[in-house]
Amino acid sequence: MSHYFQLPKDVYPVGRLDFDSEGLLLLTNNKQLNHRLLHPNFKHHRSYLVQVDGAITDKAIAQLKKGVEINVDGKIHQCKPLLARILDQEPELPIRNPPIRFRKEIPAPWIELILTEGKNRQVRKMTAKVGFPTLRLVRNSIEGIILDKMQPGEMVELSEQEIKEKLFGGK
Repeated sequence: MSHYFQLPKDVYPVGRLDFDSEGLLLLTNNKQLNHRLLHPNFKHHRSYLVQVDGAITDKAIAQLKKGVEINVDGKIHQCKPLLARILDQEPELPIRNPPIRFRKEIPAPWIELILTEGKNRQVRKMTAKVGFPTLRLVRNSIEGIILDKMQPGEMVELSEQEIKEKLFGGK
């Protein structure tokens, strides 16, 4: 592991994280890999750790699991069903800089969402829709590639074989 790599000019991110989001971002110059991870037909799993504003309810989690309607580019989008759960404890993550808004009297629990689609600001729109806006959002995994103990700015180079195993089960 290293904190700095000299990247070739043709390396680009697979997908995106908005300015306020953190976590796993894959970089590649493999156009086939990029297509396979971004095209909606392939439905790969993305896991997000989400700190929400307020004591999220089982009803809200059930709504998220079922899929809620959100606005995407001025059109209503019905989100696909997903996996959602309230985490028993706060995940071990690097301290956020700048820190999130903290209010002592309002709970800020963590949930995990596992999606197979990726619309612009989808997770934030979904949690707001069920009444619990996102305070902090961390992409934890893309298929079998997991953030684990990586720190902000840290990069890990994966071999082609590791990518095949972690993303596509060796195929």
